[in-house]
Amino acid sequence: MRWRLAAVAVTLALTAAACGTTTGAVTDRQEPTGGAPSPAGAKEVTELPAANRDDSCDPTASLRPAGPPPAPRAFPGGSTMAAIVARGKLVVGVDQNTLQFGFRDPRTGNINGFDVDMAREIAAALFGDRNAIQLRVLTSSQRIPALKAGDVDIVVQTMTINCERLKDVDFSSVYYLADQQILVRADSGYTGVDSLAGKKVCASEGSTSLAKIVNQDVEPKLIGMQVAGWTDCLVMLQQNQVDAVSTDNTILAGLAAQDPTTKVLPGSLGQEPYGMAMPKGQDDFVRFVNSVLERMRGDGTWTRLYDQWVAGLLGAGTQPVPRYRD
Repeated sequence: MRWRLAAVAVTLALTAAACGTTTGAVTDRQEPTGGAPSPAGAKEVTELPAANRDDSCDPTASLRPAGPPPAPRAFPGGSTMAAIVARGKLVVGVDQNTLQFGFRDPRTGNINGFDVDMAREIAAALFGDRNAIQLRVLTSSQRIPALKAGDVDIVVQTMTINCERLKDVDFSSVYYLADQQILVRADSGYTGVDSLAGKKVCASEGSTSLAKIVNQDVEPKLIGMQVAGWTDCLVMLQQNQVDAVSTDNTILAGLAAQDPTTKVLPGSLGQEPYGMAMPKGQDDFVRFVNSVLERMRGDGTWTRLYDQWVAGLLGAGTQPVPRYRD
């Protein structure tokens, strides 16, 4: 599947997702010199805490599964799983504009992708029905608040695991390992981070990508441009309002597929391990989700879903090896 222009996504008014939650000082964006309006809410970032610098925990070690998942609907009374089954649907926070991971198909209006089908496997293990699921579209900055408020049971949305985030939510074992990279116009001449010194680089509000951009060790510093969603970044790149976009290669590959006049630069700014996020205090649910992920690794489901959704964008993939703590 190849979308020709990011304008298609913008016309559909896609809202965004990214890979984390950050806070920091921002200033209002000035009107671009070319006369084209900036996306609503676009701001230049002046400073942000460095991403993933908290090493007070072992972030990718999740709770060990208690064993194979039980039969659907056969959960102990009082368990988190029994409560979800009693409600009738698994409520999942997802993205709708990350091509092949969580995106709204313009032909059907349905939200599909690798992350969505991973969530459907959790629903199938709970209910015996992969369609016993309610999808709620969240932006990056909405994900943790939605979990803490109980608005969703789980978030499956290209979400990076780190120690800072683990103070607010719990994560499954790593189900996908991404890399942060850079997208530029193909004819720009940019070759990497050093060549972008002093230039404007776009990322989604609430993403760890934005913090990593602002804290790159180059002089003059990169100027972060904060927007609501990744399609806004692509439009700003097309309108020469920013020089580059930087986030996970999973997202950038989708943007490049929408606009073949762009390209993803080689090299990684760092790995981004994705986990399924759940509210604090639901250890039984975390162990259950990890048991479903173990089953998916063993029976070929992970590989089947990866080949269906992701291989065409990013090539062959390898399942991450889980790490556990008791």
